[in-house]
Amino acid sequence: MTNEPRINDRIRAREVRLIGPDGGQLGIKSLPEALALARELELDLVEVADKAIPPVVRIMDFGKYKYEASQRIKESRKHQASNALKEMKYRPKIGKADFDTKTRSVEKFLGEGHKVKVTIMFRGREVYHPELGRRILDNVAEAVEHVGRVEVASKLDGRNMTMVLAPDRKAQAAHTAQQKKRGDDGPDAPEAPPAPPLPAVATKATASAAGPAPSSAPSSPPAAAPQPQSTAQPAPNGNAPSTESAPAT
Repeated sequence: MTNEPRINDRIRAREVRLIGPDGGQLGIKSLPEALALARELELDLVEVADKAIPPVVRIMDFGKYKYEASQRIKESRKHQASNALKEMKYRPKIGKADFDTKTRSVEKFLGEGHKVKVTIMFRGREVYHPELGRRILDNVAEAVEHVGRVEVASKLDGRNMTMVLAPDRKAQAAHTAQQKKRGDDGPDAPEAPPAPPLPAVATKATASAAGPAPSSAPSSPPAAAPQPQSTAQPAPNGNAPSTESAPAT
């Protein structure tokens, strides 16, 4: 048995209340007259309220009507699926790699519109240290705060501690806008100004080529000129040699 409405020649009433393709009321018409109007417009006559007296029919494109109805059903199912509750389980002594993997899955579920129940499973005497589980739940909530929010705070339920996260559309939109802004600013970001040049360091070679550096200390007095030395030369007459001053060199 199908739930599709009766159309065209399948309509059984003798008289119908006719609605035009634009939604306007055309009054009560006989079925042959209503069918003639629909065929004149190359459309279908569809019974939309079979319980009314007389039944209500409308002139429309039945193929388009069926397509729009199927799209509405898909959207309704999608909305129902988005409200599904996912669950992710952690241990109090979970390693960093496992924590990151599970938290990425929680982030994915929230991004797809699902609610997520985060469960900390205690074993043995671990139940006497609920602060360990609460710390993990706080870390999970902080890691996914850009896509979700805490809907049900952490609570101890037997040997488990649970928390429920729900998608946060505002946070997701803000995070997406921030990422887009970073992407836009990346290529066009102004270049950093060049670093100022370092002061030149004089090496031995440059120092010797440039000459001695001037000194602020007072210069030492000039050395005294050497005294002339006397040289003895024999006299031409064989007397004592005469002493003459030799010019200073």
